[in-house]
Amino acid sequence: MFKRILVAVDSGPTRMSSVHSAAALARLTGARVRVLHVAAFAATLATVVPLEDDAEAQFVLDEAVDLLRRSGVETDGVIVHALTTQIPGVISETAAEWQADLLVLAPHHRDLLGALLDPRVSDAVAHTGRTSVLLVPENGRGASAASTARVAGPREIALGTEARCGSPSKQEGGRAPGTV
Repeated sequence: MFKRILVAVDSGPTRMSSVHSAAALARLTGARVRVLHVAAFAATLATVVPLEDDAEAQFVLDEAVDLLRRSGVETDGVIVHALTTQIPGVISETAAEWQADLLVLAPHHRDLLGALLDPRVSDAVAHTGRTSVLLVPENGRGASAASTARVAGPREIALGTEARCGSPSKQEGGRAPGTV
């Protein structure tokens, strides 16, 4: 099943839900996990501004790697620096280069206007990458999150008893029920 799981973490407060789910899946399948943290920069008219310093980026990575190792999962981690507009591509490219079987992300929920003005990284990765993607609910944790999260890949598969498969454009205003 899964042998190589890439979990992408940001500095947001819900980042550990994706790490817990990756740990649960890795323990079930014997997979190796790589943690990716993209240290983001924003471009303004005259300069490029870091959104976090190197120490903050290292803390985010170390926290995730430590949790996975304490869970008994073989893991490593990498930090990549990129502009905010490049983050989805960096995540997809890293998954492809590392030959990940699964990419785990925790999407950030936004209202409709927020989503139009600032699209989610998880949406861009799920729709453009070639690696299957597990979107973990923000409030999910551990195995329970792994059993209710949505996996999107070449064919969309919904995990959990109440999730449904199918084309999101044909259900509930463009989004499949239970999706993030």
